[in-house]
Amino acid sequence: MSLYDDAVLVLKGYEGQEELRQSYLDHLGTHPDGMWKSCHAGHVTASALVVDPEEGRVLLTLHKKLRMWLQMGGHCEPEDATLAAAALREASEESGVAGLTLLPGGPVRLDRHPIPPPCHCHFDVQYAVVAPAGAVQEISDESLDLRWFAYDEVKDVADDSVVRLLDATRARL
Repeated sequence: MSLYDDAVLVLKGYEGQEELRQSYLDHLGTHPDGMWKSCHAGHVTASALVVDPEEGRVLLTLHKKLRMWLQMGGHCEPEDATLAAAALREASEESGVAGLTLLPGGPVRLDRHPIPPPCHCHFDVQYAVVAPAGAVQEISDESLDLRWFAYDEVKDVADDSVVRLLDATRARL
């Protein structure tokens, strides 16, 4: 199965955000290259919120280009077999945390957001990953900073999309 086919199946099985979910499916239906950065009409991305439920905290990255505190994530790569694998890869690469595990149940949220040209839109499929006890982060080249925040601090540092992702993740936990 291709990554494109996996994305369609994941989105068809995702419950909630019906109108937004359908817009993702419509986009993929009209853009066979909609999984890749080269699709300038917009493309599917995969992200993951790194959570440490034992400590009640999340790991956020200060994004180098956007200069905002965000969850880990980014573009799908040809070696990604599934959206979940892409999200886990991105979280592992950007956090440097070994032993991350996907929170069961598939994507936690969808978030479509505009991005600067030449692309126009990210159709982000958002997962959550659980950090092992005593997790140690290591900053990547894609970040200006990497920091743990208590759940109640997130609303003070991140935008509403991250707060919604955290709320949905906590509800699933």
